[in-house]
Amino acid sequence: MTRSHLFRGTIVHTPALGAVEILHNHLLGVDEQGYINHLADASSPASQELLGRTEHGLTVLPAGSFLVPTFCDLHLHAPQFLYQGTGLHLPLMEWLNEYAFKAEERLDADPMLAERVYRRLAERLLEHGTGAVLLFGTIGTETNLILARVMQEAGVRAFVGKLSMDISTRPSYVEPSTEAALQAARAFCDDCDEIVQPLPPHARLVQPVLTPRFVPTCSKPLLEGLGQLAAQRGVRVQSHMAEAHDQVQHVLSEHGQDDMDVFLHSKLLTPHTVQAHCTFLSADELARLAATGTAVAHCPLSNAYFSAAPFRLREALDAGVRVGLGTDVAGGYSIDIMSAMRHTVSVSRMREGARILESTDRPKGETEGTKSLSVDWKEALYLATRGGASALGLPEGCGMFAVGAPFDAHVYNEHGTGKGYGVGALDFFDIVEGHPPLTLTVEVVEKWWCLGDTRNREEVWVQGASVYSRGLAN
Repeated sequence: MTRSHLFRGTIVHTPALGAVEILHNHLLGVDEQGYINHLADASSPASQELLGRTEHGLTVLPAGSFLVPTFCDLHLHAPQFLYQGTGLHLPLMEWLNEYAFKAEERLDADPMLAERVYRRLAERLLEHGTGAVLLFGTIGTETNLILARVMQEAGVRAFVGKLSMDISTRPSYVEPSTEAALQAARAFCDDCDEIVQPLPPHARLVQPVLTPRFVPTCSKPLLEGLGQLAAQRGVRVQSHMAEAHDQVQHVLSEHGQDDMDVFLHSKLLTPHTVQAHCTFLSADELARLAATGTAVAHCPLSNAYFSAAPFRLREALDAGVRVGLGTDVAGGYSIDIMSAMRHTVSVSRMREGARILESTDRPKGETEGTKSLSVDWKEALYLATRGGASALGLPEGCGMFAVGAPFDAHVYNEHGTGKGYGVGALDFFDIVEGHPPLTLTVEVVEKWWCLGDTRNREEVWVQGASVYSRGLAN
C-alpha cells in the first residue's frame, strides 16, 4: 500500500479467548507503512472527518462481507509440501525415513524444484488466508534462503527454520558434525537477515529461526550449542516435543530423560520458543512449560495420524500456556487453518465425551477432573488469530484490529448482493431479493466458521499490502 487507505464496513475479531467482537459500520484507517491508525464507528466525528478528506483511498465492503485478521500457522514443513496428502499410513519414525527425509534431501539437491515448490506453497498459504507462518525447512542453507526470499517476495510473514540435525537414520541426509551444524545455523541467521536488510523495518517480513528437528536427531552438544546461540542472538527457536509414543520412548531409552528435560537442560525452552505437539505432556508438565514462556503449536490433524494421544488443550490454556494452531503439512494433509480450527474443536469434544464416560466410574461425590475439556469455535478462532500471533511474538496488536497494529486481514463474502442463497458452501434461506441484506450476527459468523472455504475469501492484506485477490488467483 503506497498511500493511506480507509476501509468501511463490518469487522470481526477475537480480542480475548472465547470473545468474538462484531463491529458494524466501522471505519478502519491504514497508514502508508501498513499500520492501523484509526478504528471507530463510521458515524463518529473523527471518522466523518477522515471520510471528508481526498488524500485517502476508500474501500467500502459490500453487504455480506466482513474483515477478519489473517490466520497464523505455527507449524508447517515447507519441503514436505512436495508430497502433501500422501504417506500417512506409517508410524512417525518410519514415515520420516520413507517420506520426509527423502523429500527434504531432494529439494536440497534441486534448487529449481525448491523454488517451484516454495512459490506454490506461498500462493496456497495466501489463498487460504494464512498471513504468518512458522516454517521448518531442510538442512541445506541455500535451499532455506530460497524459502526465505520467496516468502518475503510473496508478502507472507515467515519465520524460516534451517534444520539442525547431526544424527540421522539416513546417512546421506545429516550434517557432517556438531560444529558444522552450529556453524551452518549461525551462517543461515546472518544470510537470512541480509535478505531483508535493504528494506525499511516495516517491510521486513522474514526472520530466521533456530530449528533442532527434535531430540532423536540432535546430540546434546548440538542442543546446548543452539541454546547458547539463541541466548546470544535473541533468535527464535522451534522444534517438536513429546509428539508420538515411539519418539517419546526412543528419547527415554537414549537419554534417560524425557524431551522436556532435555530441552530445559539445553536452555531451549524460552519465551522465544514454539514447540509443536506436546501431546504426551501431563497437566503438571504443562504448568512447568508455562513457567518457561514456551508456546505450543497445536496440530490436531497430524496428531490423529502420528500421536497415540490428543493434546491436552484445555489444560494448557488453563495453565497459561500460549497456544496457536498448526497444519503440520505434510503430517497433516490440509494447509487450511480453518480445517485446523474445526479439528481442534472436534478433538476437544471427543476428549470431553471420554471424560464424561469415565466420570460414571468415580465414587459418588468425587469431583476431581470434572471441568469440561472441550473448546468452542470462538476459542478456536482466537487460537488461529490472536493466540497464534501472541505465540509467534508478532508485533503488538497482531491477530486483532487495534490502532498501532499492522493491518493483516482478509475480507470474506458470505452472501453478496446478488441473487441466490450465498457464496460457496454457505446457504442463507432468508435472503430475499429486494429486501435488506442479512445482518452479520454471531450465528452467521459461526456458519462461516463451519462451512466457509476459499470461495468466500476475496482479498488478503499483510502489513497493509494486498497480497492475494481471488479474481487474480491462479
